[in-house]
Amino acid sequence: MQRIEEFSARRRFASCVAAIGILLPAAALAQTDPGPRAGPAGAGGPFASLNAAERAAFAATLGVFAEVDSVSGGVAGEDGVGLGPTFNGNSCAMCHAQPAVGGTSPGLRSPQHPAPNPQVALATLDGARNAVPSFITANGPVREARFVTTTGNPNDPLDGGVHGLYTIAGRIDAPGCNLAQPNFAAQLSANNVIFRIPTPTFGLGLVEATPDRVLRANLAANAGAKAALGISGVLNTTGNDGTVTRFGWKAQNKSLLVFSGEAYNVEQGVDNENFENERADVASCVFNPSPEDHSDLTTDPAGASDIVSFGIFMRLSAPPAPGPQSASASNGHALFTSIGCAQCHTETLTTGPSQFTGMSNVSYHPYSDFALHHMGSTLADGVVQGAAGPDQFRTAPLWGLGQRLFFLHDGRTADLGQAIQAHFTPAQTCVQTQQQYSFTVNGTLHQPHTIDSFCGGSEANGTVNNYNALNASQKQDVLNFLRSL
Repeated sequence: MQRIEEFSARRRFASCVAAIGILLPAAALAQTDPGPRAGPAGAGGPFASLNAAERAAFAATLGVFAEVDSVSGGVAGEDGVGLGPTFNGNSCAMCHAQPAVGGTSPGLRSPQHPAPNPQVALATLDGARNAVPSFITANGPVREARFVTTTGNPNDPLDGGVHGLYTIAGRIDAPGCNLAQPNFAAQLSANNVIFRIPTPTFGLGLVEATPDRVLRANLAANAGAKAALGISGVLNTTGNDGTVTRFGWKAQNKSLLVFSGEAYNVEQGVDNENFENERADVASCVFNPSPEDHSDLTTDPAGASDIVSFGIFMRLSAPPAPGPQSASASNGHALFTSIGCAQCHTETLTTGPSQFTGMSNVSYHPYSDFALHHMGSTLADGVVQGAAGPDQFRTAPLWGLGQRLFFLHDGRTADLGQAIQAHFTPAQTCVQTQQQYSFTVNGTLHQPHTIDSFCGGSEANGTVNNYNALNASQKQDVLNFLRSL
């Protein structure tokens, strides 16, 4: 109830925010986003210090990550098993492609591998009868779609789940399946659809190897400076063991194995040993025993399933390498820190002990605190995941930003200046919400009571104001620095 009330309050302020937001980007018109950095991909290979066996494992699991799935593995060139009944892609590498396999959404503006959005052709691949939704375009980002509420009525319960773009109906390997696509047009007309684009997977073994104590200490550091800017932040955690979760747009996934299992089921429809059940359990559209992805016990008692291979590929991946830094970019780096960006986009973290060669006690540069921050109604998506509320997002790591094509969780812009301005949401009249339960445990009556005040603003407001106070040359320096990452 509390989060629903807060999100409804945010929606009431949306029109006011939009009106103010029209004025804000004007401050950045004098600057130009240099665009995605040309030259070789600065990522996509194994971590530099791995031994020969670990490098071989990286190469083998890269092949699994790039495998193309069909329904039952019987289509030429599509050897993977388990696609559908609903899906957004047919390969991990289809979506995680820029600037190399393991990255983020491909696109026509890529200097490395220009290509149209593969989700367009996927709609009718192998005889499928899908219509391409209006928000999937040849020059736009790869996207997944979620519904904010279950019905489209803003007063109804939150939905937040992924609704697959396509179904296997009509495919040559899915005879008899007639599962219909969601009615995206109706949901769009009700303003009930939000989007997410793929997050890069480079260097995530370092993130996974970072102890919770390091993340907690980093979040607590510079408390005075953060408070002056209006920055607070919390870490998302698991409900059972209380440890920090850190993967996904809302830091909703604990480990790369969980991240892999969820994505395999949600994005490709492949049930697996982490997520055993079909998402669209229509009898006429289920063609394989569950789990479709499983450890191979017939030929090797320790045979790895696909999701285990995906996790190994990401763990052994090198972080993205920055490009050359000009004098302008170097000055932009200093400004990035002085105006407050680095209070959330932490430049350096350090791993703990790791089983992989050379990954123990390594300082790396993700430009993220991996914490959740309120971003206000400009970016709010209404999705609740763990401790992350409707307008909270994990600080997006900026390493590799220089070669990305689309920005923010939904890919709404390809322009860095616009992405910076979208971090701003003006505070509104504060709304206070409260929540109280009554229950008895072990004969004792409990009545926990919480009160929360939401003022509709973004924790990034102070930093964006500082950015907008820079002169035109300084703003260009910041943009040049970001494109050097």
